[in-house]
Parts: sequence; C-alpha cells; structure tokens
Amino acid sequence: MDMRKGAKIAVGGVAVAMVGAAGLGAYNLVDAVADGTGTKSEAAPVRTGPPTGDEIDKAAHDFLAAWAAGDTEHAATLTDNASAASAALTGYRENAHVEKVTLEPGAATGAKVPFTVTAEITYGKQRSTWKYASSLDVVRGRTSGKALVDWQPTVVHPELRTGGTLRTDAVQAPQITALDRNGAELDPKDHPSLAPVLPQLRKRFGEKAGGEPAVEVRAQGPDGGAGAGSGARTLHVVSKGKPGTLRTTLDADAQRAAEAAVAKRADASVVAVKPSTGEILAVANSKKTEFNPALQGQTAPGSTMKVVTAATLLEQGKAAPGKPLPCPKYATYGMRFHNVEESENPKATFAEDFAASCNTAFISLADDIPDNALAAEARDVFGLGLEWKTGIGSFDGSVPVDSGAGKAAAMIGQGRVQMSPLNMASVAATVRTGSFHQPYLVAPSVDDRELARAARPLPAPVARDLRSMMRLTALSGTGARAMAGLGGDVGAKTGSAEVDNQTQPNGWFTAYRGDVAAAAVVPQGGHGGDSAGPIVAAVLRAG
Repeated sequence: MDMRKGAKIAVGGVAVAMVGAAGLGAYNLVDAVADGTGTKSEAAPVRTGPPTGDEIDKAAHDFLAAWAAGDTEHAATLTDNASAASAALTGYRENAHVEKVTLEPGAATGAKVPFTVTAEITYGKQRSTWKYASSLDVVRGRTSGKALVDWQPTVVHPELRTGGTLRTDAVQAPQITALDRNGAELDPKDHPSLAPVLPQLRKRFGEKAGGEPAVEVRAQGPDGGAGAGSGARTLHVVSKGKPGTLRTTLDADAQRAAEAAVAKRADASVVAVKPSTGEILAVANSKKTEFNPALQGQTAPGSTMKVVTAATLLEQGKAAPGKPLPCPKYATYGMRFHNVEESENPKATFAEDFAASCNTAFISLADDIPDNALAAEARDVFGLGLEWKTGIGSFDGSVPVDSGAGKAAAMIGQGRVQMSPLNMASVAATVRTGSFHQPYLVAPSVDDRELARAARPLPAPVARDLRSMMRLTALSGTGARAMAGLGGDVGAKTGSAEVDNQTQPNGWFTAYRGDVAAAAVVPQGGHGGDSAGPIVAAVLRAG
C-alpha cells in the first residue's frame, strides 16, 4: 500500500505491511536471543535518518485510522507531541461538534501526506457536512527512532494556529426584518437614523421574533476572541440561520419627517411618542454614530423642565395660572439668575411667566417648596429616573435632590438635571394625557418585560392648568412661531440650556398635537423656539 504511488488508505481497518529493516542504526532496545548455553541480551536496532516510504505510509495510516475511530489518545501517541495533539483532537470533536470524521489520504510527496477530511457536524438541530483538504508530515522520533506524525495545529485544519481552537457556535443573533407599526419594512437606507438601532433590536429580539441564528465553524485565536486581533476566521457555515420579523412602534411617515427635519442641522436629535400609549413613533439624529443622543443623551433640558417645575408648584398650591407672579430682570437664590436678554415683566401672571419662559419668576418660588419636591414630582408623576425598559438602550432622566443654588438651577432645567429628547417628549405626553405611559419601541409582550409605572397621575386640575399654559405658549408665547399653522389640541414649551464653554446655549423644544408628542434638542442652537421648534413642528405635522 504505497501512498507515493497514489494508493488510498481506507482509514479504520485495513492492515498495513510491517516496515522493512532499512535504516538500522544505534542500539538502545533489549532483544533476547537464545544460544546453546542460555540467553544473551542484545540491544535492538533504532532507526535513524529520514523515514522510509513504507514508514511514512504506515505512520500516516495508523494516525488517520485512530483519529477517524475517535481514539484520540492513541492517535496522539502516534505524533511527536502527544499532549498538544490530544487536546486538539479532543477539541475537534467536542468544541467543533464533529460527530463523525472520514479521512482519505492521497499520494505522499516526500514525507508529506495530503488527506481529505469529511466532517459530519451536529449542532443542536443543525446538521452539515464539511469537506476540506489538509496534510501531515512524518518525521523520525528523536529518542524512539519511530516514524511519527510531526504535530502541528494545521494537521487538524490548515487555518488553525498554535494555541487556537476550532469552535462551532451560533455566532450572531438572528437577522430581523423590522417593520413599522403598520407593517412597512424599515430599511436604514431610507431611515439612516435607524442604522444603529436595528442591530440592537436584532440582538435583543432576533430569536424572540422567530429568527434562528447562523451557525459557523470558526478558527479562534489563543484568547478565544472573535475580533480581528484574535484572528477568528469563519471556515464553514453550518446554517445561514433564518430572519425573524419584528414589528416596532415606529411610524414610517413620522420617521421620514424626523429624518428630514434633523438633516437641516449639523447636530440635532428628535423623538416622537404616542401619549395615550407611550409608543415611540420616531427617533432621528443628524449625526450618524453608534451613540444615539435622541434616546441616550444626558444634557440639561433648560426651560422645558419648567413643565415639571410648574406641576410641582401647582400641586403644592404655590402658583396658579392667573395668579400674579412678577418677572424681574434678576433673582437671587444662592446665586444670581437672569432671563434671556435680561427681559422683565413686573405685571406678569404665572401663566404668562410660563409662556414667556421667565427664569426669575420660577426662581422666586424656590424657597416655597421643599428641597426634594421637584425630584419627587419628576419621579412619582412623570416617571423620570425610573427603570425604563424601552426595548433598546435609553436614558431614563435624572433629577437629583438639591438645595440652594442647585435647587434653583434645577427648577429651570439647569444644574444637575439631565434629560434626553425621549425624556422630554414623555414629559409633554404626560401632560397631554394626565398620566405617565413609559415610552417603548417594541411591545413588552414580545419579551414579557414589565414597563415602569409612575406612582400616581397628575391631579386633574393640575393637568388642566398645565395644558392651558402649554397651549398659551404654543399660540402666543415663545413657541408660537414654530407652532404656527398647527391646529387642534396643541401645547408647547421652549428651552435654552446654557453649557459651560459654549458660546450658544443648547436649544430645546417639547410639544404635543393631539395624540403625538415630540421633543428635540439642537446643541449650541441658541433659542429653542427658533432651533429645535421647527424640528418638533415638522414631526407633529407628519403625525
């Protein structure tokens, strides 16, 4: 059976002729030879020099036969590195999930014996036949003189490196076809702001949406990683997987309007929600990065926070829409505060202060409410700071308890208060319906998650007063220019948040129209009504 002439070895049972005596060298084995007077001990010859053709054939045959039979320990002893070979061959079956392997040697070239591998892979319900070519070299053992397989990881597979492993795994979450609320497919080519959103949805909901993950055999680096640094390479696809279908709460028309609106700015973000349910209708950012500021941003919301502050003051009986509350140029509470352009209105009512976004009027009431009042209102009524489970990564808002100047700053959306457009859209939505509905992008029924619930709704009289003040802002206050032409049940609040080391404040705007609420921020946009207002209005108009 000469591999050098192309003869095939049927691995797993065909006997191979014993090796001839060519290449005898030094003696280090004991051989008992009988003589006339007794026995004489004689060292058996140890072969030296390159392995002969017959030795190469037999060494390759025996190794491949043991490997194919699943006798990895025996196969390992037929190599010049038994421990490494044993680990690799054992891992081949266990980690690569090779249930059966057939090995067919080809014609040897010198000490190199090529062979074809046919591996039957079983991974869960998946079955696949993997066929590839490999080779081995036969060398002379340094101490034993035996012909042995020169162990290299490439014997198992040509792409395997020292310290690496072959693994068969479900390598990624299943692909998904994401749909909007009406069944229209959401393609990131049409909705570029969804490019970083869809992979998150795939990871979280791929299997729950009926998908099956792809299964691959990969050569992994010594660190077991799958990145480029570890040298992970896909060698065989067991199954391409099956995409799932995931219906989201997004509205394709609102999403298109949001994308077009933020595209007019170098940096802007907007979110729209459905007040009656909390369903997220649109998410858009002009900057296309992995970070999603519309949902995950954490910046001061400026005077849009006065919606929550007004609710606090109304609930505690410290203000009423028609009650006089002067708006001076300056107010001091731990530090000096001023209005935009240092405006004033000494004869203003609380509703007029709200519509004109008078900072000093609100600051003047800071001493009338407990230090924890604003934080409690934000959490217990507006759901801010609770654990929102939107179905995607999002920030839940933060209103820390503060005192002194920090408390006063928080009342006008500065200081340590942090919000995202999602949070402020939810604030407007809570006013519109009178109770908090946690925003979400994927229905909680898909993965049985429990949505956050606020401790209580807005008292009906407070909700009515807030809606009247937001309507005044939309019709004749700082939001009137942006909201012009939007009829029906409307309400709005502008905001300008000063940020250290910025020449212009961040522009904020939150509003509702019927059963759609939206909020936007334009970093360094200046006045919120002029910068963020048109973005929100465009989304409300589409909704």
